[in-house]
Amino acid sequence: MSTPAKQVIVEPAALLAPGSIAAPEYSAGELEALRASIKQLLIEKDAVLVAHYYTDAEIQKLAEETGGKVSDSLEMARFGNTHPASTLIVAGVKFMGETAKILNPEKRVLMPTLKAECSLDISAPSEAFNQFCDLHPDRTVVVYANTSAAVKARADWVVTSGNAIDIVKHLHEKNEKILWAPDKYLGQYIKRETGADMLLWNGTCVVHEAFKSDALTNLKKRHPGAAILVHPESPDEIIQQADVVGSTTALINAVQNMDNETFIVATDNGIFHKMKQVAAGKRLIEAPIVGEGATCVSCAHCPWMAMNDLRNLKKALETECNEVHVDPVIGRQALISTQRMVDFNA
Repeated sequence: MSTPAKQVIVEPAALLAPGSIAAPEYSAGELEALRASIKQLLIEKDAVLVAHYYTDAEIQKLAEETGGKVSDSLEMARFGNTHPASTLIVAGVKFMGETAKILNPEKRVLMPTLKAECSLDISAPSEAFNQFCDLHPDRTVVVYANTSAAVKARADWVVTSGNAIDIVKHLHEKNEKILWAPDKYLGQYIKRETGADMLLWNGTCVVHEAFKSDALTNLKKRHPGAAILVHPESPDEIIQQADVVGSTTALINAVQNMDNETFIVATDNGIFHKMKQVAAGKRLIEAPIVGEGATCVSCAHCPWMAMNDLRNLKKALETECNEVHVDPVIGRQALISTQRMVDFNA
């Protein structure tokens, strides 16, 4: 693995700890008023709500109840690209809003907050990434969706965890060598699964990197019948213990379709809302992000996903603030690689 001199590595200690964010609290009266107001505003603004599985459960409920979408980043992109609404309100992190704008330059794209970053996006600043690409002009540039519009503009392909293996396998069969960014753990997993020649950027997800192998081993001993579900952004020693490795959608499907009654889940705990919907009665346990012997009480949750709540969602709709803008030149170039992601196996 090669690391460019100016590469930025985001250390979890420099950020909010994944387990330090509490879910937003609403009084019964406030919750009812917010829900009613947002539903009306969505109609008035010709808007549709698109939310990631990692956002607050109340936001996910509203999206489902109003004809919006709750999904992983790939299906969020596809849904926003085909829905007739003139305004998309994207509850998630910044790159998701940018992706929606790249695919829909004619639509207004709003977010509850523009401060919701992503450690993977931060770890790959466009200037340093462009320099890295310049050093390896013979390689096909494949980037994870968790990147800025400017990085997507430099890429040949954008992928998500749901289609990364299939796309890289497709390129490998064409004897193409890959330059991959930004998540090194996901890159290592794809490289092992496909056999592709991949040069990896050194980025990580602040949440998934925090899972602890020894603590997961001990937790499995206490629940020997449990299936371990792991997102491929996790370190290899976590992936090696998994019964299922996959995207958020793949992990939700596993809970629904597998016979196990108990699951240990190594991804952002926002996913539990959907898992409980599709597999009521099954036991879901959070994989530990702290040391050996820990059982994890309030663990893996992205501090930026947690910035989305009903209050700032309502404000964004009311005032049309937090609009996502992408430079038109960058957007047109980023559309090429992003559209390939949306169209692949669509």
